[in-house]
Amino acid sequence: MRNSILPLTKSAVIAAAALACHAAQAVPHESAPPATPLIACDPYFSVWSPGPELAAANTEHWTGKPHRLASIVTVDNKRFRVMGADPAGVAAMPQTGLEVSPTQTRYTFAGAGVEVELKFTTPSLPEDIDLLSRPITYLTYTVHSTDGAEHDVAIDFVASSELSVNNSPEEATASTTEENSLAVAAMSAVNQRVLRSRGDDIRIDWGTFYVAAKADQADVQVGKRSELMNDRDGGGETQAPARSLAGRVSFHLDAVGAEPQSRWLIAAYDDLYSIQFMHQNLRPYWRRNGLDASGLLAEAATDYARLLKRCDAFDEELTADLRAAGGDDYAYIGSLAFRQCFAAGKFVADANGQPIQFCKENHSNGCIGTSDVFYPMAPQFLLFGPTLAKSFIAPFMEYAASDRWTFPFAPHDLGTYPKANGQVYGGGETSEENQMPVEESGNMLILMAAVAQLEGNTSFADRYWPELTQWAEYLREEGFDPDNQLCTDDFAGHLAHNVNLSAKAICGLGSYAKLCEMRGDAPTASEYRKVAEEFAARWVEAADDGDHFRLTFDRPGTWSQKYNLVWDKVLGLNLFPEAVLAKEMAYYKQAQNEFGLPLDNRNTYTKLDWVLWTASLTNNREDFAALVAPVVKFLDETPNRQPMTDWYKTDTARKVGFTARPVVGGVFMRMLYDDKVVEKWASREKVDAGDYAPLPIPPVVTEVVPTAADRGKQAPEWQYTFDRPRRGWFKPGFNASSWKTGAAGFGSRGTPNARNNTNWTGGAIWIRREFDVDASKLKNLQLYVHYDEDARVYINGELAARLDGYSTDYELVPISPAAIATLKPTGNTLAVSCRNQNGGQYIDVGFATVEKAGDSVASKE
Repeated sequence: MRNSILPLTKSAVIAAAALACHAAQAVPHESAPPATPLIACDPYFSVWSPGPELAAANTEHWTGKPHRLASIVTVDNKRFRVMGADPAGVAAMPQTGLEVSPTQTRYTFAGAGVEVELKFTTPSLPEDIDLLSRPITYLTYTVHSTDGAEHDVAIDFVASSELSVNNSPEEATASTTEENSLAVAAMSAVNQRVLRSRGDDIRIDWGTFYVAAKADQADVQVGKRSELMNDRDGGGETQAPARSLAGRVSFHLDAVGAEPQSRWLIAAYDDLYSIQFMHQNLRPYWRRNGLDASGLLAEAATDYARLLKRCDAFDEELTADLRAAGGDDYAYIGSLAFRQCFAAGKFVADANGQPIQFCKENHSNGCIGTSDVFYPMAPQFLLFGPTLAKSFIAPFMEYAASDRWTFPFAPHDLGTYPKANGQVYGGGETSEENQMPVEESGNMLILMAAVAQLEGNTSFADRYWPELTQWAEYLREEGFDPDNQLCTDDFAGHLAHNVNLSAKAICGLGSYAKLCEMRGDAPTASEYRKVAEEFAARWVEAADDGDHFRLTFDRPGTWSQKYNLVWDKVLGLNLFPEAVLAKEMAYYKQAQNEFGLPLDNRNTYTKLDWVLWTASLTNNREDFAALVAPVVKFLDETPNRQPMTDWYKTDTARKVGFTARPVVGGVFMRMLYDDKVVEKWASREKVDAGDYAPLPIPPVVTEVVPTAADRGKQAPEWQYTFDRPRRGWFKPGFNASSWKTGAAGFGSRGTPNARNNTNWTGGAIWIRREFDVDASKLKNLQLYVHYDEDARVYINGELAARLDGYSTDYELVPISPAAIATLKPTGNTLAVSCRNQNGGQYIDVGFATVEKAGDSVASKE
């Protein structure tokens, strides 16, 4: 159903003066977004409203799992829902407005003689990485009378402990405290599993979720959610399944008249450690100088008024620039994309305290630091300065420059979020199978040239010059007519002679020539410039198909978006004639469907980010508007109530896949065409990073109870069953004589880095074995396990580890203290269960000792 969304300036006259300053910050729009950002900080602290109205549905994590935030406003003893779908017996106050600006979401409601404004502010101010990295969102309530009478108003905000666990049945704890003049509710998982799980459809299960408000204005309680939602005491409940435990902040406003009254609270999440980089746990950037959760909340409270003014000013200026570049439609898309892009990654501090950022492949495969994901997201980062752009390139390049990476082309990824321990995609570090050599090498050369252009020098590129040179040489040999390989649109499968991929290679070579010229190496610059020019001329001739250019060089009658050509103008390469872009654009305008331009002739689906790049090609306002308007229609009419997808059908407006990914930062590509706008925003950055720490050295791992990891050794044998066993199957002395016997590991063919000795293709498996280990003589004993997916490990009947998500190789997992305490020199029992939901499957478990090898590893140089 279409939702009539009215500008806030249509509020009652008495409130117009107070709210008018907000009118220019957002673009009034007649329809609600597919989902609306409420809390948008990082891949774990990310809460959205999937309803066309805030009180029409319960709020969710971007993955769709319940992360319920709810709010009830009581006016003269009559209760109204303004956020969330429950309690069902409480009527929803009619929603009269919704605006989404880059850093804020603003709702208005009217009923019972009052108007209520709810404003969510995530201060993602890109010039200040300290602020950008803060995991906080403010919620501000503003209430005023609309009927000339005074009203008694109470406000309740209830936050579920679901925000602190992976799955809502898991146990959580809750408590209250008062510190720094703030009343605080704190909620956390009972089983703190810091950086233990990795994967896509998982949520955080460590750290602490906080809700805080000024102690002299609010009453804060924790307890049973059902009680708190129904205006009752929480019953003193402090530990329960997360779905039934919550915190509540209550405000009471007396005599609310024409003059608006406001109250605010802070939602924050302290994850302690955020990213594992080459097996080293890294702190969030905001924690790098010793700030803790208490200090974070105190600073957030002190900064409230100042930050809201800064966010208002930022939103107004950025929205105006977006509107000037592409009209209201563009400003609307850019406002939706801004927080989603930043919230799909995490800023952490490296060993030198430098800001580095790791993006997550939300709802694609969960990879971390993926080149063909940060390539499309890069325009948003580049717009706001070279430090932001370098933040995601630096850790990637440190990995590529290490002896871990042995191929002549660039890597694809750094691991699976939140563990950046080495590439997992395709052939990983050991095989060229299913790699993306032209794609990733072209990405990195282009992005390095973009950073150099911003900085006016090549100091960042110089650090990795051997790798950049190697990749340029690779593109020179292999890039013009790529063989049958994948590109970033890997969902479309392998494709040989890809014309758009060739365009990337040509722009990559032009970028390398640009870097050489900036370095003062005129001969090499001229050499590579000539190669790029020759390739571009051949491209124009070989790809020509009359009124457009082909999908592949060898297939007449085909076509595709040539989005990679944007860099030809953005970087000033000028390799391709303007006539090429004009001809392509004319064809695109007649080839697009109701909801957008298909990616190519093979299917009706498209990629939202690439459409916005393609729309920018001619740098013509009318061309841009023609391709963007159908995208806005898609956002208005898609039936999928989820955060903005970048992969959808252009004929039905239905999502194909991908949710809440950072690639939507690519919608800012058109802004990069305006040098003055880029210079204005980029010049404001407060951090000039450059002294990045070398790649951390992984620890030395020594197996003491063997697995099948070492192919040169005989794999240990286990008892196993595919049938659900009787109770107590994991305890010592259990009779497993009916179980089969097989060698580790257990799994299916095709599972990455699996050593399959016993075939397992069903839904679940249970395995047991006996082992000896003298833990008293070993330091830092840990499990050594490869699981896919969701495993439980027991030692002598005690739960040693709960493993959610999946791994893509053998990794270290801490053992619970209770399980460690049961170990004896001989006669121990190891029991494991593992289930498979989709994709590969594998289980193998042993023990290893871990010894730190040092602080860092030198590059190949």
